[in-house]
Amino acid sequence: MNPVRLGVIGCGVIGRRHVEAGVQSPLIDVVAVADLREEVGREVAGQFGVGRVYADGEDLLKDPEVEAVVLALPARWRTDLALHAFARGKHALIEKPVAMNAGEVRRLIAARGALTAGCCSSRFRSFESARVVTEFLATGALGALRTVRCRAISGAGGPPRTPPPEWRLKKALNGGGIMSNWGCYDLDYLLGITGWSLMPRTVLARTWAVPSPFESYVAPGSDAETHVSALILCEGGAAIVYERGEFVSAGTENAWEIIGEKGALHLNMLPGQAKRIVHDEGASGKGVVSRTIWEGQEEWGVVHTGPSQDFAGAIREGRPPRTSLEQALVVQQITDAIYASAERGAAVEIA
Repeated sequence: MNPVRLGVIGCGVIGRRHVEAGVQSPLIDVVAVADLREEVGREVAGQFGVGRVYADGEDLLKDPEVEAVVLALPARWRTDLALHAFARGKHALIEKPVAMNAGEVRRLIAARGALTAGCCSSRFRSFESARVVTEFLATGALGALRTVRCRAISGAGGPPRTPPPEWRLKKALNGGGIMSNWGCYDLDYLLGITGWSLMPRTVLARTWAVPSPFESYVAPGSDAETHVSALILCEGGAAIVYERGEFVSAGTENAWEIIGEKGALHLNMLPGQAKRIVHDEGASGKGVVSRTIWEGQEEWGVVHTGPSQDFAGAIREGRPPRTSLEQALVVQQITDAIYASAERGAAVEIA
């Protein structure tokens, strides 16, 4: 299998990770990088032995040696570059969030044609534990799903050691705050392990900005949320109960859970040591019987290598990537509905 000749547009923290993952993979040949800060692009290229450096992503897209691109720049500028990549016959792996809104995702789907395009919101389904959970849920052992739950709260610690990036909590640059940054991971994980079978229909949500004790922790002018809570009703009776927050005035808590008619799964999306997946089974005459169906250790490195490895394999094998644009659209529709509901103070329907 010939390696995919890859170009990376955006050489910030995440772009650098994509370059590093690419040069370490037999499936990928990183042939070019681009960054508006040309000195940053040259530094990354020098560190990882990349041959060509561009100061403009559009110039990289014109390079005939590049057959696929990773778009690792803020959401505001990704959609236009992805459309131009498709127009030049190049496959595209798009960082998360996939776009500023669902309308942009629909434009990407319409322009993609037969090319391969995916979204990095799939990161946490790169782990073995996610594969095990997906296969277990596909057996129907839990029965009809009732509640799909995520509560991921990061309590505030000391002041950040380095200045926070400007784009992270600015709606005009990123489409939103914690919901755009981490909500896409949570929803991708929960929808993906349940086989993309859940069809969201109604959303009721609230969002909140950074608490006053921690206003100095975020970039000046930040206007996006740091805490979100939502109830998402799905077709067929299942409900997604969702909460995610950072800089919260509460202790840290992380829990992901699937509850069905016949049983439940207790999960941890994040990597770590001594991870366990616990299955609760409702047994007539016995009550609830619990057993561990998987345990092990998973490293953060997979989070950074997983999307590009999967993307390159999808190109060469002619299969869909782990999260396709159509699946990313479902995540974005929920995200848009959460923001709309929070703004209106009322439930919002997803068409």
